[in-house]
Amino acid sequence: MTRQAVLGGGCFWCTEAVFLEVKGVTAVESGYCGGHVQSPTYEQICDGNTGHAEVVRIEFDDAQISFRELLEIFFVVHDPTTLNQQGNDVGPQYRSAIFTMDDAQQAEAQAVIDTLTRSRVFDDPIVTEVTPLSNYFPAEAYHQRYFERNPWQGYCRMVVAPKVAKYRKSFGSRFARS
Repeated sequence: MTRQAVLGGGCFWCTEAVFLEVKGVTAVESGYCGGHVQSPTYEQICDGNTGHAEVVRIEFDDAQISFRELLEIFFVVHDPTTLNQQGNDVGPQYRSAIFTMDDAQQAEAQAVIDTLTRSRVFDDPIVTEVTPLSNYFPAEAYHQRYFERNPWQGYCRMVVAPKVAKYRKSFGSRFARS
């Protein structure tokens, strides 16, 4: 059965590039979620005043990959311990967030965070926001599949490519598409 997950792990170009490679993921769309402005633009999001996070909406076949496995990848490829920041990307639009579709996803997300916290995987506390999905809007067309179309662009080479490489190193043999 096809399901959806909406995850914010900083710049959506990074998160999208990773999840496009995951076996069982059938579609990934960059977008904005969780804010108070209807149909925000990228420029509005960048101002940091709309309340939206940059996110990816992931469609996945739960017979091939579970929501929990998606979360395991998510927590490896971004830093869930920095509030409103991923590396040099600073602002509430870059916050770590899981926007849940239902109570089951809410419980699963919290269980994964609790397990990571108990296991002391991170030196600092996890600050990932877990909230019900609200006000999702697709990003502009030029943001979709950005890394795939612009692999030599400076940000892509310096920021996106290392995250994709980290994913491949950690999960490639188990999850990477062939």
